Amino acid sequence: MKIEIIPCLQDNYSYLIIDENNKNACVVDPSEAKPIINFLEKHNIKLNYILNTHHHFDHVGGNSELKKKYNAKVIGYVGDSKRIPDIDIMVKDEEIWIENNFEAKIIHIPGHTLGHICYYFYKENNLFTGDTLFSLGCGRIFEGTYEQMFSSLEKIKKLPGKTKIYCGHEYTLQNSKFCITYDKDNQSLIKKIKDIKEKSKKKIPTIPSTINDELKNNIFLRSDSKEIKTNLGINNSTSLTTFSKLRDLKDNF
Repeated sequence: MKIEIIPCLQDNYSYLIIDENNKNACVVDPSEAKPIINFLEKHNIKLNYILNTHHHFDHVGGNSELKKKYNAKVIGYVGDSKRIPDIDIMVKDEEIWIENNFEAKIIHIPGHTLGHICYYFYKENNLFTGDTLFSLGCGRIFEGTYEQMFSSLEKIKKLPGKTKIYCGHEYTLQNSKFCITYDKDNQSLIKKIKDIKEKSKKKIPTIPSTINDELKNNIFLRSDSKEIKTNLGINNSTSLTTFSKLRDLKDNF
């Protein structure tokens, strides 16, 4: 499978997962239809499936037009079936979704929204995390709780380290400024920020990242770090308390 990153709106990413042998594809979180259609038509690819991680408009805005044009099936979480436009197939937590050569495990990861899921294409080690896990960040908690978001990130942390992370937005540079503020002695992070700045200058996507990379550099996955707890002045706190403090600080950063 080949993955194409399709920039949409201001800073969104949609992703085409392309079966090059059959020239058909899935699209993950089509914010808008036009950039997706342009790529498909240029490369003569047929869109079969639309995979939504959650119901926010900047992730489902292209559903209806793409479905109508390509007769594509819309897939989303069963608990979000009334909020995802034109949904056809409702998937559940831990379900294995298989269609043609596409095969992914569904993982329910509430926090940003209550019905948020990710798609884990385990054979190719690709994970589409929507707005739950970003490179060097995590999503705002709009509908869920700190506990839910923390638990969702813990699920993701347990996946194989080489898993590539494809998230919903290009937020990495801004996220890095927050991470380094409270993790200033992290040499791996310092090195990564240099790479991020170079890519940003050249307008190259900083995505994908990997689980291993995020475990070393993403402050929201490092809430058990003694250094971070010391920097926050909450040395004896639990990892959940540290995470909650970091999320509050990021909201006002």
